[in-house]
Amino acid sequence: MKKSGLNILISNDDGYQAKGLQVLLDLMRPYGDITVIAPATTQSGKSAALGLFQNLYLEQITDEPHLRLFSFTGTPVDCVKMGMRILEEDGIVPDLVVSGINHGSNATAAASYSGTIGAAIEGAYYGIPAIGLSLCDHDDDADFTPVIDFFPLILEKYFETGLSEGIYLNINFPAIPSDQIKGIRIAHQGRGSWRREFDLVTDENGRSCFRISGTLLDLEKEYISGGYLQGDHRLVADGYISIVPHQIDTTDYEEAARLAKDWKCATIS
Repeated sequence: MKKSGLNILISNDDGYQAKGLQVLLDLMRPYGDITVIAPATTQSGKSAALGLFQNLYLEQITDEPHLRLFSFTGTPVDCVKMGMRILEEDGIVPDLVVSGINHGSNATAAASYSGTIGAAIEGAYYGIPAIGLSLCDHDDDADFTPVIDFFPLILEKYFETGLSEGIYLNINFPAIPSDQIKGIRIAHQGRGSWRREFDLVTDENGRSCFRISGTLLDLEKEYISGGYLQGDHRLVADGYISIVPHQIDTTDYEEAARLAKDWKCATIS
């Protein structure tokens, strides 16, 4: 697989001014021509949301050799769709979609809600290899050195092997110094769910309201430090970079076959 002269589509959910996006652009510049469509404002937690029944506005922020950046008032998925529209008008099919670098973890249950991952999924729906990147640090001025140091190594592996059709990667980096990172591990999406998800607070007018918060209930049954296929959140907490390969077809074929048999429904061929 070629690793230069690529057409790369980039988005995120933290907005076009986010530091993580700027770091990602610097990382991807050596690989080819970059088109960025990023939200005009923060769109965290939007998952696969669409800006239906809204007027959406596109503004070009940067136009320079091999890089053009647009701000779009839609969701991350809207941004990828708009990016595909722009590229298709130029007769271009992107070679790769990259989303991020997210400020904050998208491990375990967070992956289901993430706008960063939603953008990667949208790329995979178009049949394009897609990668979502996150650093486990919500700070606006987070230190992305671990991503700078290790993501090129991950890209080299990707260029060597490629991805199967319909696959996208969710990659989470621990927010620790690079020399403390223990390695890179393939993982499964960690088993966990959120509890106590709203805090009762008072707004500026003295009115009671709710803010999303919550505590992650860790449902992983077992973890061995240094293990290979483990939950992503456990690996990141243990100092590893986790990579989870997801597929856009979420059907559980074994369970479908069992249900077809036990419920005496049509079998799956």
